[in-house]
Amino acid sequence: MTKEIEPRAKLIKDYLSLGDDEMLLIPAYQRRYSWTIDQCDKLWQDIEAFIESDEKDAYFFGTVIADCSDDDGIGSGQKCIKLIDGQQRTTTFILLLKALFLRIQELLQHIHVDSESEGLVDGLKDRRKTIMRILYRAEAEECSELLSNWDKVKGRVLLASNSINELDAYKGDLQKIVEARNFEEAESSCYRIPRKQKDNKFTNFFRNFKYFYDKLSSPVYSQAGVNTFAKTFLGKCKVIEIRSWNTAQAITMFNSLNSTGMPLMDADIISAKLFSSSDDRRSEFIKDWERLNELVDELSSRKIVDMDSLLQQNMYIKRVLDREYMRNGKADVTTPGVRRYYTEQHKDLLDAPLALCERFYKLAKIWNHIEGYPLVKLLLKFNENAKLYLISYLNRYDADEILANDVNEVAELLLRLFAVLELVDSGYSSSNFKTFLFGENVKLVDGSVSIADIREDFNHHIEAKWERAELDDRLREYDGNILVYLNEYLYAKVHGEGESFDFIATTNVEHIMPASGHNRVAIREDAGIDNNDEFSVFVDLLGNKILLEEKLNKGIGNDWFRTKKQKSVKDKAGYKDSKFMLAKSLAEYESDRWTKADISTATGKAAKRILDFIFGEMV
Repeated sequence: MTKEIEPRAKLIKDYLSLGDDEMLLIPAYQRRYSWTIDQCDKLWQDIEAFIESDEKDAYFFGTVIADCSDDDGIGSGQKCIKLIDGQQRTTTFILLLKALFLRIQELLQHIHVDSESEGLVDGLKDRRKTIMRILYRAEAEECSELLSNWDKVKGRVLLASNSINELDAYKGDLQKIVEARNFEEAESSCYRIPRKQKDNKFTNFFRNFKYFYDKLSSPVYSQAGVNTFAKTFLGKCKVIEIRSWNTAQAITMFNSLNSTGMPLMDADIISAKLFSSSDDRRSEFIKDWERLNELVDELSSRKIVDMDSLLQQNMYIKRVLDREYMRNGKADVTTPGVRRYYTEQHKDLLDAPLALCERFYKLAKIWNHIEGYPLVKLLLKFNENAKLYLISYLNRYDADEILANDVNEVAELLLRLFAVLELVDSGYSSSNFKTFLFGENVKLVDGSVSIADIREDFNHHIEAKWERAELDDRLREYDGNILVYLNEYLYAKVHGEGESFDFIATTNVEHIMPASGHNRVAIREDAGIDNNDEFSVFVDLLGNKILLEEKLNKGIGNDWFRTKKQKSVKDKAGYKDSKFMLAKSLAEYESDRWTKADISTATGKAAKRILDFIFGEMV
């Protein structure tokens, strides 16, 4: 007779206390470990608030849904309890338990035992033993042996991950942390993400573990405080565990309850459905999805594109190809949600998981190829929506076929329109932007339409919708920073040699006439500005801003402009040796003073430069 659903309220220590032949498993279709310090901080605050409230009843951390059917898919020889819902909390509970264990260990090594501390020591030892029984499936009498011979904890797995959405390089971190003898060993053994700095170089597993360890190590947490925290977490915190012996039933319950934790992203839902429909070619799909996931994770870490964005971009392209964009001869700007598009309107796409995975991989490869292009970086400073139209055009090519000219031509067209958006009061969703771009996307996707034809559409649209004089007025009053980057690019395009424009994340927008400093009155008077109101207008104009590698020292004296002309950017003191063309021109400026007249002149030149670009008149 098939077992029915078995719901039980369990203390966390009982929920995680498994038999010798059992282990928790995150199924292949589940999401990666996504909790960050924000979620860990909320969990920590909840426990602290519960402790302070002195409540007698238990504190509940929501529902966990477990699939106890026999098929584990990993050949472990153990009975696998598959987590359908609750994997984020469960993983975090284990990290918190390990942090507690290490802190208790440290306290017990240094605590002075006397008649007053004896009870506290006994309590800490009891908590330590309970945690060891959970993390290492240790019998009570075995704990002392493990403490004296730590190598015996190796290979005792409480939770394993089969998730195709978790990078292989990350999967081992949880076990490395659990098996570590001390904090230093955990830190040295965990994976380090390339090109990341400080704590960001670690995965969420280690960062969250470190967060708990640091909390428990803070001066506000005394020996008694750690003991109280451990006693509460182990003895008063509960989950409602719902066990099912039927996978489909467990997933149905999850969809109905969708209890606490982070909401599922579109990519989580769709990857699970793709996995489910890949029955006859599952191993091939898993391999392809992991390859895609690895590339997208790299792109996401550089803030280029994530999996949900790829789903949206592919939807935009596919809707054009399926002629879903137009209604009654006009572009229809209403779009379905990404999840609805794939799971309701076009369920047939999910029936071909390998083909869809290959589509996503192609888009990811294009982004990986172009993300370092200066014009791409410049375009994406303006508006994230520009990505949708840039990728629609570049989808015509395979990544290794794309040339700089292909990227720059379409990027400049989009830059012209989004520069206007930066100046006017309308938002992206207005007809002059979103409606036009939706209609133009039909041509961007169509490989038979030339870039010259698309350029003509942009020229006509901009000339028809905006007056040059109106945009000129707005440019002369503009006090933002994004157009400073565009102004530098356009100046370098005319005055530079070769690849003379580029920037990095730390590039600084520098005020020529300083915006602040102890000698502000002298700065104002030197620039011929009468009062603070006039100063506040002139200081943020386009003509008073340039790009610079370094933020200059504020300690420059009254002779500020002459000093910046003569000093080097390498010393954080001036414009000499800068790679930016406008800064170079200032190092050779004919005057040793920079006045409001100079700012007005430079603003006028910047306005003309940008207007010529917007209206397609730049030579």
